[in-house]
Amino acid sequence: MTKLNEHYLNLQGSYLFAEVARRTAAYKAAHPQQEVISLGIGDVSRPLVPAVVSAMKKACDEMGQADTFRGYGPYEGYDFLRQAIARGDYQSLGVDIEADEIFVSDGAKSDVANFQEIFDARARVALQDPVYPVYLDTNVMAGRSGACVNGQFEKIIYLPCTAENRFAPALPKEHADVIYLCSPNNPTGTAMTRAQLSAWVEWARAEKAILLFDSAYEAFIQDADAPHSIYEIPGAQECAVEFRSFSKTAGFTGTRCAYCVVPKALKLYDKQGTAHSAHALWLRRQSTKFNGVPYIVQRGAEAVYSPEGRAQTREVIALYQANARVIARGLQTAGLQAFGGVNAPYIWLKTPRGMSSWDFFDFLLQELQIVGTPGSGFGRSGEGYFRLTAFNTPQRTQQAAARLGQLKK
Repeated sequence: MTKLNEHYLNLQGSYLFAEVARRTAAYKAAHPQQEVISLGIGDVSRPLVPAVVSAMKKACDEMGQADTFRGYGPYEGYDFLRQAIARGDYQSLGVDIEADEIFVSDGAKSDVANFQEIFDARARVALQDPVYPVYLDTNVMAGRSGACVNGQFEKIIYLPCTAENRFAPALPKEHADVIYLCSPNNPTGTAMTRAQLSAWVEWARAEKAILLFDSAYEAFIQDADAPHSIYEIPGAQECAVEFRSFSKTAGFTGTRCAYCVVPKALKLYDKQGTAHSAHALWLRRQSTKFNGVPYIVQRGAEAVYSPEGRAQTREVIALYQANARVIARGLQTAGLQAFGGVNAPYIWLKTPRGMSSWDFFDFLLQELQIVGTPGSGFGRSGEGYFRLTAFNTPQRTQQAAARLGQLKK
């Protein structure tokens, strides 16, 4: 009799976005004549930009020639891409991150999910609430959560993010070993200020804790006081891992390419208190379980940092930012309270008339044929909120905004 990992039985319900897809598919099957507009799961609508496509086509040709063919690549990623990332995303900000501290992967979701493997099974985990589900669920799978009581796990430290605290998590009142932070935030769409991040870095260094900093949406930041990287904060290289993605910034949701930064100054400790390199541990994990991102894809990602690639991807990001403004105006017309949409492609709104998050999901789908994401799916503090995304086309976003305006009636 083969026994299962019983921690999986602690997972609550189905994965949020799978349930959104299930309900949407059921509605479409029952109402094939209705045009449903998705402002839900954060997939992009714009294609890869010409600079990326050109680079990938060239790489395809190289793979078809014996003298330029490449088989297995480096586990950490090709040096040409790691150098481009170091220069373009860090050294351009005056941040001293080296290419060999960067690990290329097939997605920020994978990295954030997998990084917890190098921590002790008893590590105390703190996370924002509401939160991207992968942070919590992977720690439940690993056995760090304890039992779920009244919608929250006994051993997880929750950091509520609500309108009352402007969706900025307060520092924990107890020790935590690992803290997940996301800025600009998914789902609330808010970005942490320099002062807020500085407080977190100071706290983590004092506690010898690790910050897992998800900055997948940094390209959307417009406020000067919101850092693009946690490493803009002095001392962060001693306490933080940063996760980035090409999915939303360059349309790689289906192409799959991302990276994380694990500074060499970052240490983890064994039972005797001896320090060990987190960089070396992560390299050991990746070289055991991961064979790298395809050469063709990495050449495409490298092209994002070319002058043409930069200009073209910024145009796409500007389009999504314009979509966010359109959605915000539609919600304003409807008289709904909304947040975010300035430094992130997400709009976080308060559900009307005291409706629950899932009730509002069903209402929008059935009455206005709009798909969004229930806030309660991101955690208990998300109940009574709802997430919309700016990733659809401008035309369909305008149509959705017009439908949202009807809520006032």
